[in-house]
Amino acid sequence: MDAVAVIDFETTGMSPDQGCRATEVAVVIVADGRIVDQYQSLMNTGAYIPSFIEELTGISNAMIRTAPSAAQVMSELAAFVGNVPLVAHNAGFDCRFLDAEWARIGHRRQQPFACSMLLARRIYHESPDHKLGTLIRHLGLPDTARHHRALADARMTAHLWLRMVSDIKSRHGLRGVTHEPLCALQKVPKAKFAGYLERHG
Repeated sequence: MDAVAVIDFETTGMSPDQGCRATEVAVVIVADGRIVDQYQSLMNTGAYIPSFIEELTGISNAMIRTAPSAAQVMSELAAFVGNVPLVAHNAGFDCRFLDAEWARIGHRRQQPFACSMLLARRIYHESPDHKLGTLIRHLGLPDTARHHRALADARMTAHLWLRMVSDIKSRHGLRGVTHEPLCALQKVPKAKFAGYLERHG
């Protein structure tokens, strides 16, 4: 299995288009069927964290005031990730924040994103829903307990990614599954799932 970088952001709100900023980022590198490296940091963007976000994540304005600058963190993140393909749960959210924060330092993402949530909807029809915590419990995967912190969620997503790749291989008789066809598969209608894998797996 090719290496992927599983990323998760904590933020001040739902969208950078609304002026929201990242407060924490974590990336877990997965290769050869296991987690091999990780990066995590709080980041100081100068943005105010609303009280309900502080309650949700446990990240306070006081913590952010002493954190490294956003520019430093995003530069370190760019160097750490390189051109490794990206994965996130509900990737549209993390993709928007990654692109917005990297744009502030003049860096542009080159690699594609795969979304573990979209893929899970096509693989685990029997799951009550496809939120990260629900899937972790449904599949009996390692639960890092500290939900809504970037590293905890990135590590859980990494375990989910590994399980999904394994299940796709075993269910469809494939020897290898790479990031590229999974990026395409997440957009394929459920009825065409198996046929697409047979052609592109």
